Amino acid sequence: MNLKKIYYKLNYQILRRHYYGITATSRVLPKFLIIGGVRCGTTSLYYDICKHPSVEKAAYDEIGFFDDNYHLGIDWYRSMFPTEKKMNKIQKETGFCVTGEDTPFYIWNKSVIEKIKNLIPEIKLIVILRNPVDRAYSNYHLSVREGNENRSFKDAIRNDIKFINYKKHNNEELTNIDFKKSYIAKGLYYDQLLNWFNTFDKKQICIVFTEDLRDNPEDTMRTIFKFLQLPFFSIKKYEKQKMSDYNDMEKEIRMELSRYYESYNEQLFELIKCRCW
Repeated sequence: MNLKKIYYKLNYQILRRHYYGITATSRVLPKFLIIGGVRCGTTSLYYDICKHPSVEKAAYDEIGFFDDNYHLGIDWYRSMFPTEKKMNKIQKETGFCVTGEDTPFYIWNKSVIEKIKNLIPEIKLIVILRNPVDRAYSNYHLSVREGNENRSFKDAIRNDIKFINYKKHNNEELTNIDFKKSYIAKGLYYDQLLNWFNTFDKKQICIVFTEDLRDNPEDTMRTIFKFLQLPFFSIKKYEKQKMSDYNDMEKEIRMELSRYYESYNEQLFELIKCRCW
């Protein structure tokens, strides 16, 4: 083992993960992943799922193993999850037990799909989607709050659309960096989901909507728990993570964006056999 590998092993598996890294071989891999989308409520959904007595959460949310942290190795990833002993205890107490994690950046990253398929081929994939117009506006305001955006929303989205149209006109695929930078591209859900549907059985993919989680949380969670093969559990207080207040979008811009996304949404609805927005 070279010095670089020794450093990573000590720093990430032992020093950063303490004894969790040492006990990695006694830990389980996830049974479900929330793969996206960004600014659609993935964090809130994850913590709602983890309120079920048969669900044991990971060390933290947005682990990002299959993209940014894949070089740390499988033992590092295992260190994020409960031990088999803990899982067996929950199984004995409740009759069921699953664990999982959420990393919303997976949804557009083609390179992670095969990695997930190879490591955990029977994984259950959960996707939560939001009206792409509202999603883009929320994403924009997050960038403003973080000090990374000084353009108006109108200028930002028109620059995005111009860039996306250029790439599509030249038959160029959007890259991971393009999705990360673009408020508009993240809402092109069909482009992001098609590769997942082509790799995994449709029965392994559950799609819910942010608006349904907001307006009909109990029915939405009933759908998810059934997908995870868990008995229904009534949640007393639903999570509202990473939410913030900002002014309403200008009607003119909303109409412009709604028209832009219309054909893309139709592609999505055909793919998932469900309509929303």
